[in-house]
Amino acid sequence: MIRMGIKRIAIIVGTRPEAIKMAPVYLKLRADERFDAVMLATAQHREMLDQVFEVFGITPDVDLDLMRPNQSLSQVASGVITGIEQALVQLKPDAALVHGDTSTTLFSAIAGFYARVPIGHVEAGLRTYNFDAPFPEEMNRRLVDPICRWCFAPTSGAAENLRSEQIPQDNIFVTGNTVVDALMIARDLITEQTPDIPQLPADTLNSNKLILVTGHRRESFGAPFREFCLGLRDIVENNSEVVLVYPVHLNPNVQQPVREILGDSKRIHLIDPVGYLPFVYLMHQSYLIITDSGGIQEEAPSFGKPVLVTREVTERPAAIEAGTAKLVGLSRQRIVEEANRLLSDPHTYAEMTARTNPYGDGHASERIIEILNKTA
Repeated sequence: MIRMGIKRIAIIVGTRPEAIKMAPVYLKLRADERFDAVMLATAQHREMLDQVFEVFGITPDVDLDLMRPNQSLSQVASGVITGIEQALVQLKPDAALVHGDTSTTLFSAIAGFYARVPIGHVEAGLRTYNFDAPFPEEMNRRLVDPICRWCFAPTSGAAENLRSEQIPQDNIFVTGNTVVDALMIARDLITEQTPDIPQLPADTLNSNKLILVTGHRRESFGAPFREFCLGLRDIVENNSEVVLVYPVHLNPNVQQPVREILGDSKRIHLIDPVGYLPFVYLMHQSYLIITDSGGIQEEAPSFGKPVLVTREVTERPAAIEAGTAKLVGLSRQRIVEEANRLLSDPHTYAEMTARTNPYGDGHASERIIEILNKTA
């Protein structure tokens, strides 16, 4: 039974990125006597979600356990809408928070709308205005915002996108990105104890020129992804001091070309996907990062790491505008040229690493909570 005057806030997550970015919000709500926080997990991604919960010491109050082999987006949709709507009707929260652009995000927001529960969208307003890049995430985030009471935009640019789409000004709040809040927690944890990465030789992480790589977006599969892999191989072959670490996504469209093109190099370490803390440690130890990940574009500037973004367009232009990241696409030549420049030109490297993180100061969660306290 909830105490009189206490506001119940439901937080809904389904994937690893959502859990990382919502964990600091949930933990601060749980520690605040003005709120009763409940965690709902769809488990759209089971194992990776559980890893994050373990890191942050979170046990979900409701776990739908929806992950099934080879399930379609429509199957995810039906399971999330039905399960989340039932949970919200039972819990009767004053508000429910969703995050970002996953299937869990969109269909939980729809479930909340059906259950007449006000929805808050954390990381609202990110746009490429291209439904194919990324697919289906761009559609998901553009459909969520119009039905939300609170659109928590991480940057002023994201807020401007929302205003241009006629989202009411009273629904838009610029808070910073909660990923920086989570990163500050993780930084303290890896300082206390160095994470173990068994697949890497002990001296790998002491390399002065460690390049961390991720790449998995479905819009790049096929010939563009092979170009990306060939570019990585060129970088290592042309720079004898470079060591490259690539946690390889399990999708066969990623595994096959990565293993074929990069598998024989002694200075390229292809490892299995790692947990959140080991990955934060890899970022911390790296010299530069080559990635198509959105979250890494937000995280790396807090560690002063330059990012080459292997996409043609990004919904996170703040990092590009701030100079902490650079769009290089999937051109083999462009990837090699920009990486070589950072590896050989100290001035260029210093220009990218001396900037402040445009995504926040580590206090986004607190701002979200104060807004909810005043308006929920």
